[in-house]
Amino acid sequence: MQAASYFPHSFYIPVMGTSFTIDTPLAVAKYGISSEISLVDDALIEQIRKFWCEKLGEPYLAITKQETDYRAKRITAYLNLLENTISKQFAKLKASLFEPNSEITRYCEMSPSGSLKEIYQKMLQEQDVSRKSELQSKLRDSVTIGSTDVNIMTKLDGQNYPENENNSGYKFSDAAAALRGFANSNLRSSLVLSAGFNPNLYGYLASFPDFLPDQNGEVKKKICLKVSDYRSAEIQGKYLAKRGIWISEFRVESPLNCGGHAFINDGHLLGPILEEFKNRKNELINTMSALYRKAMQNLQKVCRDFSEQVLVTAQGGIGTSEEHNFLLKRYNLAATGWGTPFLLVPEVTSVDKAQLQNLVNAKEEDVFLSASSPLGVPFWNLRTSASEKARLEKIQKGMPGSCCLKGYAKFNQEFTKQPICKASRQYQQFKLQELEKSELPKEQLDAIKEDILSKSCICEDLAAGALLKHDILAKADGAICPGPNLVWFKRLMSFKEMVDHIYGRCSVFCNHDRPHVFIAELKLQMNYLFDEVKRSALGLPTRSTQKFQEVKKNLQDGITYYQGLAKELVKEQQEKFLTSLENLRKELESLQFFKKEEDL
Repeated sequence: MQAASYFPHSFYIPVMGTSFTIDTPLAVAKYGISSEISLVDDALIEQIRKFWCEKLGEPYLAITKQETDYRAKRITAYLNLLENTISKQFAKLKASLFEPNSEITRYCEMSPSGSLKEIYQKMLQEQDVSRKSELQSKLRDSVTIGSTDVNIMTKLDGQNYPENENNSGYKFSDAAAALRGFANSNLRSSLVLSAGFNPNLYGYLASFPDFLPDQNGEVKKKICLKVSDYRSAEIQGKYLAKRGIWISEFRVESPLNCGGHAFINDGHLLGPILEEFKNRKNELINTMSALYRKAMQNLQKVCRDFSEQVLVTAQGGIGTSEEHNFLLKRYNLAATGWGTPFLLVPEVTSVDKAQLQNLVNAKEEDVFLSASSPLGVPFWNLRTSASEKARLEKIQKGMPGSCCLKGYAKFNQEFTKQPICKASRQYQQFKLQELEKSELPKEQLDAIKEDILSKSCICEDLAAGALLKHDILAKADGAICPGPNLVWFKRLMSFKEMVDHIYGRCSVFCNHDRPHVFIAELKLQMNYLFDEVKRSALGLPTRSTQKFQEVKKNLQDGITYYQGLAKELVKEQQEKFLTSLENLRKELESLQFFKKEEDL
């Protein structure tokens, strides 16, 4: 099975948590829609593989922890199951009849406007039987499979060696094993690398033939970099090109307006970031191409010109067809990512019934940027989730923290020789005991204690959605990590409804008084800066005052950029957009910073 080298649709479904998109490709790939799954949790992947093998009547042989390289093998086995199943689904779709509710009819009806849609409309109106049959054959030849992409968070790279092996060397780290699992699979798709620069992992990429061109110059497995700005794309793109790895896609993510982890930048906003990509894309490609050609010469590989295949996409808080279309056209994007809204589409994502109800009922204050992640990175959370309730109950009982069963976030060595997780009961007990001995002011002490106790087990809790939905577990304290865009989608939706909403064929909003995606992101950036300033006043760790000034300046520049951009928005939005910008500008101007000790 070979996925299209372009996006048949102008949107894709990005990775959400470890479980929410774990089997999404089985629901959407046959319709030409690309989606992304996480490779963090091999235990979850093995459980989901067992579930689908039994459901599909496929043979299942367990891959246990006693096997050498079990993590990579589990991932390879599951990805091969997806590839094989989607191939069968697609063959069945192509062979289906053009009749109401058939698979190929559904494919055509969900397609965006374009040549395929035009052929489909002509076919429906055609009265001549022979001509109608010709158009149907043309449609069958035109349908394509969506890509089953995989995600590796480069920061999650613990050295968890198999218990029965005395292994050493980088290849047995978590990220390397996940990479190997994908590299050894039959998929022809993209590896999405997120969460920053990992030179060990990047160096390991070139050891797998599927990431390098074959004798015809074709690359079986492509690389997509998820980045927060142009500079990051340039640094990582050059580093990989020197090693013979071409970047096929740069996926720009709004730092604060996406669900899950929020990788904060220095106040750079999505619009100006995309503007820089638009203006400097050719420069980036030319720089990478020169390095890549040299690497191919050294490797004695066929060097094709991939420059026309470099895509730029974007994701983060997009909620209307107007925003979707504006971003595509204004910044020459290949596609936009739609994540959080799909959490309310049970056909597509794995969210259990109780959590679905929590999402539907969520108020704006229920979706909050938390310190829940043991990685020390801000994390979007839901106050009403079972995970949050369980965390608070443990604190009330005097037993804070979690039992660390999976260990994907074991990185702290403050108190132990072996790394432990900041969400674990062991770490929190150590940290609280240390805090008791301090002589900090009460307000500062309480804030630090709250930060320690805020950590929760995202390894176990994020896996619960799929396990509960598929009745693999009867009970679990599930967590969920929607972006703030959730609150504008107040009901469950069908797959087709959501696609039609993206393409402007219907609207699923219950409240249309929603701020523009650029305004929403600006507010989030400002709120985060204001909160940091408050933390700074308490003597808590934050960025320096000099960095605060830099962030403020970048936000001010972003506002100026958006004021100039306003005339390109639809007329109905312009006045509201400019008024919001002016109010936020005044609010930002009033922000004062306290001098910190390190600034003196």
